[in-house]
Amino acid sequence: MDIYLETERLTLRRFTADDADLLIELDSDPAVMRYLSGGAPTPPELVRERQLPNILAQYEKWGGDLGLFAAHSKEDGAFVGWFLLRPEPEGPPDEVELGYRLRQAAWGRGLGTEGSRALLGKAFEELGLRVVWAETMSVNRGSRNIMEKLRMSLAETIPTPPDMLMVEGSELGGVRYEITKEQWEQQDPRREGSSASTT
Repeated sequence: MDIYLETERLTLRRFTADDADLLIELDSDPAVMRYLSGGAPTPPELVRERQLPNILAQYEKWGGDLGLFAAHSKEDGAFVGWFLLRPEPEGPPDEVELGYRLRQAAWGRGLGTEGSRALLGKAFEELGLRVVWAETMSVNRGSRNIMEKLRMSLAETIPTPPDMLMVEGSELGGVRYEITKEQWEQQDPRREGSSASTT
């Protein structure tokens, strides 16, 4: 297993060419896709032919330091979803997006916050990044709760992308949260769940 980062309950690893079925299963749950596609699953051929090859190519582009990472439970090894930490394709390399998509079985257990907090630590303390941002639909309270627990600040409201107008609450647009390296460093270093080992 090509481990990227570990937390108390999670192991994050780099995806491999054999992981298409994990992504297909995750994106086939209407509840998981509720605020992304209106509940429609991602077509399997899109995952196999475009999404997974792009994930693997991003490891090459960023030396394995940034990209999309599979998350597994340390308790039983189960795939719980993925986290991402990566810049925009044409954006500044020291400003990266934080994201997460978890299976329903992982909801409500604090795993999204735990994994995301560890990624923020890696971003600022190891990779020397300047800003981490995250976006979600205004009505996606679960995702916004994670951003707020991470003490990210609401930076702006954003329009709904044209390909997401079918999503519940699309008329309310989206939100962008941000946290800077300085803001991270000003937080209590003993904050809950902050400890993580990285490789």
